[in-house]
Amino acid sequence: MAIDQKKYLTEREISEVTLKRLHTLGSQKFGSSPYSQHFERWLGNIESVLAEFKSHLNTSVDDQFIKECDEILTIIGQQLENRKRRESAIDEEIKYLTECRSHLQQINAEYITAEKTRRSQKNKAVKRLNNEIIRLKKEQDSVIKIKTGFFRGISKKEREQKEFDIIQEINDKQTELELLILNSNSQHKRLREDFETKREPMLEQIKGFQKMVREVETDGSLEERWFAAEALIDSVNTFLQRKSAKPDGA
Repeated sequence: MAIDQKKYLTEREISEVTLKRLHTLGSQKFGSSPYSQHFERWLGNIESVLAEFKSHLNTSVDDQFIKECDEILTIIGQQLENRKRRESAIDEEIKYLTECRSHLQQINAEYITAEKTRRSQKNKAVKRLNNEIIRLKKEQDSVIKIKTGFFRGISKKEREQKEFDIIQEINDKQTELELLILNSNSQHKRLREDFETKREPMLEQIKGFQKMVREVETDGSLEERWFAAEALIDSVNTFLQRKSAKPDGA
């Protein structure tokens, strides 16, 4: 409601209407994006309320009130302009976000492939060594138990040497198996560390871009506009207090 009937409104009524309109504008929510399309109109409404307040008073506002209002309007104007620039850059931010997500998917895919290859190589090598150990243990049992057949005619010393050689070979295979597992675990650790080193910065970038997109997709100016309107309300109230404290005609 515009203050358009000066002669019918008292100064108190003018002040109450002004404060109410400022409070309403401070709480105003913009329904759709891009929200920056509403900024200019909102600022115009604020300036219109202040202009009507000043024009309908019986006396002129003082320099302090003018200075305070100008500072508040300058600050909120800059804040809204910054938000407008961020909104205008949203397409670029979404592009960067898409690229980061694609890169992250590539990092994940590379890690999965490398880890799958490592596990496959480890499993094949472990299976081969286990089979060799099983074979050698069977051969060891044959050397110990056999009394006829393939080893007929060989001496006890030769049989013991043969058994010793098999035991040594079993130990070598078991050592090879242990080293294989240790090396595979170390390889897994390196792959994981390399994966995390590549992934973490990408996740941080994605979080940053997501935050920017969310800020643009929601009316982030509401809090700034509310503070600006409340600051103007304070300025109006303190001006009225200064005015009422002065003697009539001062």
